[in-house]
Amino acid sequence: MAYNIKDIAKIAGVSVSTVSKIINNYSEISEDTKTRVQQIIKETGYTPSNSAKTLATKSSNLIGVVFAGMLNVDFTHPFFIEVLNSFKKQMGLLGYDLIFFSNEKFQSGDTNDYLARCLHFNVDGCLLISGQELETSISELDSSSIPCIGVDLKLSGDNSGYIMSDNFKMSTKVVEHFYLLGYRELGYIGSSSESEISNIRESGFRKSLEDLGLPIKENWFLNGSNFFEASGFETMRRMIANGNLPRAIFAASDQLAIGAIRALKESSIAVPGTVAIIGCDDIEACNYTTPLLTTIKQNKDKIGRLAALMLYDLINNQSGTSSFSVEPELIIRESCGAPERGLV
Repeated sequence: MAYNIKDIAKIAGVSVSTVSKIINNYSEISEDTKTRVQQIIKETGYTPSNSAKTLATKSSNLIGVVFAGMLNVDFTHPFFIEVLNSFKKQMGLLGYDLIFFSNEKFQSGDTNDYLARCLHFNVDGCLLISGQELETSISELDSSSIPCIGVDLKLSGDNSGYIMSDNFKMSTKVVEHFYLLGYRELGYIGSSSESEISNIRESGFRKSLEDLGLPIKENWFLNGSNFFEASGFETMRRMIANGNLPRAIFAASDQLAIGAIRALKESSIAVPGTVAIIGCDDIEACNYTTPLLTTIKQNKDKIGRLAALMLYDLINNQSGTSSFSVEPELIIRESCGAPERGLV
């Protein structure tokens, strides 16, 4: 019988990635586990294939891309796809190709084991794009020797870094803009409470209200299930049902804002006449909504290029663990007009 790496993992009672680490002499595996697996390899006569061996001296010029999270983003996400396009172009100029890993099963019985897949394809580095409800295998990949860069995802491994917009400052800019226009009753629509990005934006929003002495009413702070339009629509309907709406709302994404505007319109509530709205991301659709959506722009091209260059430096040992925060920009359009009379 010819044994493969999955057979060895099953016999040893460990994951495929653990076997891969032992084959490739990773130091974080316990001696007991290492001895047991090596003995099984010897007894079965298993010979690791070249794909199971990650040779540090041999570059594949491949970069793995992971859409992280059980509730993951994908190629339809308007913010991340622009970041990814910028990343792809820059990595191409540096001589790398991309390989995309799904979060469905890679092989039967081996679910979401990103490290094993990275070892299988001998990637030189990996880009991790943030989702929600992260798989445990994300932490395993982060703590491995494979260089990783996270986008909107804080990584802490010895060979990892991350890049994101200044999410706290986004909220500060929004509250400042509302305040200068005369708005005083402000609300927030966020993604799932499991989303770190949404929570940071809400935290910045609350802190800015406190700093200006503005009221914080909990029924004006609602979370949906994700960052998409349907969630914004349903969350805004819940806020409308609560009654006594705020005069202005910050939505944690443009898609949430677009869904919220639809819900307001269906309830015959004027935007911005009765409720002003600001979104976040500056996706292309902002230029075609009615009214045109005021938003906080994340510099998607810059984020993608920086992610590529930071990963390249990690791969080539030109930098240590790194992180970078990109400055957000307020883009003023029609959904947040000045109130007609006085302060509101």
